[in-house]
Parts: sequence; C-alpha cells; structure tokens
Amino acid sequence: MNKKSTQQEKALQLHQLHNQNTPIILPNIWDVMGAKLLENLGYRAVATASAAIAYTNGYLDGEKIPFNELLSILARITNKTNLPVTADIESGYTADNAQLKENIKLLIQSGIVGINIEDTNHETKKIYTIEDQCTRIRLVRDVSKELNLPLFINARADVLLYDDEFPTDDLRLEELIKRGLAYKAAGANCFFPIALKQKDAIQELVKQLNMPINILTLPGIPDLKILKEMGVARISLGPSFLKIAVRSMKSLATELKNLRGLSAIAENEITSEYLKKLVNG
Repeated sequence: MNKKSTQQEKALQLHQLHNQNTPIILPNIWDVMGAKLLENLGYRAVATASAAIAYTNGYLDGEKIPFNELLSILARITNKTNLPVTADIESGYTADNAQLKENIKLLIQSGIVGINIEDTNHETKKIYTIEDQCTRIRLVRDVSKELNLPLFINARADVLLYDDEFPTDDLRLEELIKRGLAYKAAGANCFFPIALKQKDAIQELVKQLNMPINILTLPGIPDLKILKEMGVARISLGPSFLKIAVRSMKSLATELKNLRGLSAIAENEITSEYLKKLVNG
C-alpha cells in the first residue's frame, strides 16, 4: 500500500482476507517489531496473542495485564504498521456489559480493526451461556456500528476447555455447532473453536456453520495444506511464535554460558541495519 490506509479501509481489508481461497495465516505477535517483521515479509494482516503480550510484559495470561497497558501496546503497534491489526482481547477485560461497551470503544480508538473475544468468564472461571455470550457479541457489534467501523469479530468458543461440562466428543461438537450458529447470528464474522484438532470435526464445522473458521496450530492438527483444502479460512499460532523465539534465545544463552555459540552470532543474517529498516520502513 502506497498511502496510509484509514482504519475503515483496514477493517474492510481484514474482512476480505477471511473470504478468499487461501487461508489467512497469522503468526501472532506481541510488539511493534513483530508487526514490522510480518509487514516486511509480505503478510497482509497482523494479529496479537494475549498470552504473548502478557508474558513479555511480566504478567500471566488471563486478563492479568492492566487494560490500560494493553491499550498502550496496541496503539503503538497500530501506529507503526499500515497492516490491519486484530487483537486478542480475551473476554474483554470485564464481565460487566456496560464496561465491555466502554472497553470496546477504547480498543477501537487504539486503532485495531478486529478482535478475538472468548466465551469464558474470567471472574467466575466458567463458560458463558450461549445467550449471555450472544448478548456480548451483539453489544460489540452495536458499538462498532456506533463508531462507524466494521470491526471484525472472531468469536472464540472455549467448549473444549471444559471437559466436565462437555465430556464426550459428540457433545463437544454438538455444542460447538450450536455456539457457532448462535454467534454468527449475533454478529460474529469468524468462529474460533480453540483446541479443536480432529479433521472430521473441523470439516463438520466448516460445513454446518458456513462462515470463516479459525484453527489454532497445535500438535495433532491436520497439515496446513489440508486445512486449506477443507475450507478453513484462518490459521493462527497463538503464543507459539513467542515460544519459538524464546527457544532460540534459550539455546544461544545456554551455549554462551558454556563458552560456545559465537558462530551463531557471527553468521546471523539479522543485522542492526535490517532491524533499523524494519523500524523505519
């Protein structure tokens, strides 16, 4: 893009990226550098991971990072990249609908054009009922209309995280279909059945919901090319991108501690000039 895109244009671009023949791949980032790296590599959108942002700022995941600090991080990211940015906002950092409305306004003002919103209540540690979560999704949609921004809503379903409530595969799939259809009717643009791995279940969701489906890269999921053939619209990494980065740092730090590892530094193609170009690009 040659010109600075408006927030509305970025939002529309994010919608379009979820409705094409190739899945949108999102290696979730946590800071400006990560966003600039993806932009430099030709990615067309940026997504944050709540866990990655929390961990890199010294907090546990689960809405532990102060909301104002999250807003500041998101604003820095959106200010430095011309790509659409979709943010993982967990459950909106509140269980109160009036406060959720205010939080969504502040999130939109930070410059983001999409959100992940999950159906776990972090205060009660239980999953919201379908009715309650639909009320929250409609509230988000209403706020986005009020602010004249077609916010992309990726509705995360945490069914597979609650084995006590949904103890069998059949019950879990049935509940995912119910929630997917309900969230879609409430205004969600994409459905995110976190932790879903089974090929048959993914295929059934794609068929039954007839809307973009987001799959998280976890051990045991189908190959990415197979997910594409199945019609999955979005593939995200969650905190895996951070884990891979930390693994590299840990490995080199261990080598240096044992008086080895200089070759990794000398042969590293990532130079200071490359980093400067990322920041200034």
